[in-house]
Amino acid sequence: MSEIDARLATLGLTLPPPFTIPAGLSLPFEFVQVIGTRVLISGHGPQGGDGLMAGPFGKVGAELSVTEGYQAARLVALSMLASLKRTIGELDRVDRWHRVFGMVNSAPGFTQQPQVINGFSDLILELYGPARGAHTRSAVGMAELPFNIPVEIEGELSLRP
Repeated sequence: MSEIDARLATLGLTLPPPFTIPAGLSLPFEFVQVIGTRVLISGHGPQGGDGLMAGPFGKVGAELSVTEGYQAARLVALSMLASLKRTIGELDRVDRWHRVFGMVNSAPGFTQQPQVINGFSDLILELYGPARGAHTRSAVGMAELPFNIPVEIEGELSLRP
């Protein structure tokens, strides 16, 4: 078992299956793109163990609490890691996380986006440690996100040569 798989198991976490695309929707892009040792990861939302988008849905600061947003961001991390693993084979191949762009479906006046996206960052740091998991980051509020998901995150990392 790889180092990252072992850490996921220790935390009692499992990676979800491939995203189940809703009927009538076309997603004409790659979820993960590898260019040499550089990896770009498209925006992911919270995903459940069944492959579907996971709730709760809505705006953080209105329908959802900061804690619920934080948990949604953790689910996004698992969804991204699953897509990454399907593309590169082993999560241990990650040399370093570089950039994370976190978007929060925010109620008017909500300003705690960083606390929500910490759900993602905390899990990546827990899995990869500070040397490989520390990343630059933006955490911004959005008026709407697709399908009323509370969080969408994209990222960039590098692989071990």
